[in-house]
Amino acid sequence: MGFLLPHMILFFFFIFLLNFPPLSSAQTNGNITVGVPLTATAGSNSSWLSSSREFAFGNLFLLCIWYDILPEKTIVWYPKDTTPAPLGSKVELTPDKGVRLTDPRGEEIYRSQSFSGTASYGVMNNTGNFQLFGEDSGSDPIWETFSFPSDTLLPTQVLERGGLLSSSQSETNFSLGRFQLRLLPDGNVCLNPINLPTDYANEAYYTSHTPGKFANDTEAGLRLVFDESGSLYVLRQNGKIANLSSGAYPPSQYYHRVKLNFDGVAAHYVHLKDTSTPGWTPVWSQPENICKDLLVTAGLGVCGYNSICNIRENARPTCSCPAGFTFIDPNDHFSSCAPNFAVSCDEAQRNYTSDLFTFEEAPSTDWPTSDYALLTPFTEQQCRNSCLNDCFCAVAIFKEGKECWKKKLPLSHGQTGWYLSLKALIKVPKRNLPPDRPMFPPPNGKDKSKKDKLFLTGSVLFGTSVLVNILLVGVICLGFYWIRRSRITGKLTLHQSEGFTKLQSFTYKELVEATNGFTEELGRGHFGIVYRGMISNSPVAVKKLINNLMQESEKEFRTEVNVIGQTHHKNLVRLLGYCDEGHERLLVYEFLSNGSLSSLLFGNPRPTWAHRCQIALGIARGLLYLHEECSTQIIHCDIKPQNILLDDQFAAKISDFGLAKLLQMGQSLTHTGIRGTKGYVAPEWFRYLPVTVKVDVYSFGVLLLEIVCCKKNIETEIINEEAGERMLLSDWAYDCYVDGVMEALVEGDMEALSDEGGKKLKRMVMVGIWCIQEDPSLRPSMRKGLDISLNRVRISPKSTCSAASTALVVLRTYLGVTEFI
Repeated sequence: MGFLLPHMILFFFFIFLLNFPPLSSAQTNGNITVGVPLTATAGSNSSWLSSSREFAFGNLFLLCIWYDILPEKTIVWYPKDTTPAPLGSKVELTPDKGVRLTDPRGEEIYRSQSFSGTASYGVMNNTGNFQLFGEDSGSDPIWETFSFPSDTLLPTQVLERGGLLSSSQSETNFSLGRFQLRLLPDGNVCLNPINLPTDYANEAYYTSHTPGKFANDTEAGLRLVFDESGSLYVLRQNGKIANLSSGAYPPSQYYHRVKLNFDGVAAHYVHLKDTSTPGWTPVWSQPENICKDLLVTAGLGVCGYNSICNIRENARPTCSCPAGFTFIDPNDHFSSCAPNFAVSCDEAQRNYTSDLFTFEEAPSTDWPTSDYALLTPFTEQQCRNSCLNDCFCAVAIFKEGKECWKKKLPLSHGQTGWYLSLKALIKVPKRNLPPDRPMFPPPNGKDKSKKDKLFLTGSVLFGTSVLVNILLVGVICLGFYWIRRSRITGKLTLHQSEGFTKLQSFTYKELVEATNGFTEELGRGHFGIVYRGMISNSPVAVKKLINNLMQESEKEFRTEVNVIGQTHHKNLVRLLGYCDEGHERLLVYEFLSNGSLSSLLFGNPRPTWAHRCQIALGIARGLLYLHEECSTQIIHCDIKPQNILLDDQFAAKISDFGLAKLLQMGQSLTHTGIRGTKGYVAPEWFRYLPVTVKVDVYSFGVLLLEIVCCKKNIETEIINEEAGERMLLSDWAYDCYVDGVMEALVEGDMEALSDEGGKKLKRMVMVGIWCIQEDPSLRPSMRKGLDISLNRVRISPKSTCSAASTALVVLRTYLGVTEFI
């Protein structure tokens, strides 16, 4: 009961936020006199508002200050040592205790910390700071919330040496969390985890590099300032500043806040004051990859034990469980994962592990602090066998073609990412067993006492009558469900008009029901998650866009969607409809049954040469249409195998081609203006040059070489036997072309090396190399590249290779890769 109570309180707190009417104000000028109470009730509530009506202070079943002018009621302050307050709790301003919160029985939950003197009145000012003043205090407050920050800084707020922000436990649980942002006595700003329930600080995973080298060093940081312009910086003792986040977003147009999130990521957020554009957008955050940077020598990472941390595009982490494991708390994905099978080293498992277990592969995944053995030089098969016959081994990491790292439970600091050039082999049972069922029964497990048998018999007889009633209720509910579903699918119809698909505008509720509550995930990318749905008894793909990436207003979003909906080409995935409701933006596409080109191209067996040529030409035709033939030019900006889908006949269709028009230019995997995926990004993105259709040409060149070779550009190991080095696929293809060993590219594929096939192979490699030149003006247009691939026009191999050699140097330089990572 003690465990459930705080969760029930938090549940009612958020139900209140979502469903109850706007809070009424106890005053309008920001001043509050002593003795004015505010009581939290189910029917209404009141708050102390700032004169601008932007901020409110009161009891939202949690004593807090929030942005009252915003529909999402963003909380910016709450006491660190308080607890959620039940219905009927009262907050009031008293002379001797300042701000005081009491429960319905009158017992004190909170009072102002470090309060001294006698309060005469309070002020909820326009900066979000609640201040108490005494009769003789003059202009200086005797207490203020800015001096006791929780997890947020607001403009004009300062953090002195020794000051800190503390994260909450989760987005919905405001108890003290695991992370701190501190300004150390030496003047350095740092982020560090703590060992709850103590406040002992572990090693920092981010520092501002502003400390002093000796006592009273004038270069040392004096205070952390978040000024009125929205700039976050460290003010040094000599008056100089060290910028952390510059004020590029004018306060006249944007609200600002700096928050230490519950997952340990500190971020500067901005929100347009035009509240018709909802959502906070991060403009600065640290660290860039908390999964990789937070490595506590002993203890948890961001995620729990046995889990895997992955970084999203906004530098925020997500947690998942490896194969064979599930979350201990299904409602908390930052909790630890537990194995779904019994793990022991008893005689039965110790002697038969190779018969009981197999492996699930997880590329680019590691638990770096869980090693207990390093075996080298080992082949992958030797690594598998060693772990399989070791009852302590839960995971084997095969690295660099010769190293085998064995790891035991619990696994800690799990992470996945392109920067890990290794493979995780996760040991799982060959058959799935319930978590509470042992791998082997006890020796006398078949002997049951008479008492056990009588209990079992009685349970079955009693359960039978209950089961009949449950089944009856279930059948009735199922009937209502199918009736409701048939009405929905009957209503969601798609119409044709003038040869194009007329876009259908759906409500969010309709798409929730069409996708059965977004349960069947087809894939995910930088900009959203795709789910399978059914409309008019036909499958569709519903893409749910990430809310904080959308920059369009409602009218602009619909205009752009309709422009995209008018595109019509056999090599483009067709847009059928959309949803634009509140914060939600969803796109409904045709469903393509054979998935992405990535799974076909890099799978086994690989597609035939003729089929690969046909796919490459289909992609080129689709890009040509987007660049030159549709009514408004569209630059895709993210051409890669995952964004090429295949229909029933395995014909290639480009997906996500409209997102370039709908998403902000700042969205990317980095903190620059780059948009795209590592390995496919054109050099001009890194130089902040004007972006043209030639960025798609560059990405197509990389993809074309992948199609030819059936190898990934930056994830596949290609060994240069003479030099003994690993190379990029682009480097290797160039060397093979120059040396005249084209058969190496297709691994002896006789169809590709036949008379006609060999000519086409040579042309496609030449086009691929030509497309990845450094200077965009030297790359061909998609029309010229298509003509060359079809042998309509010819180019000089010598000139192509000469220009391409510069491009391959750029690949190494701008991708930051000199060998496979």
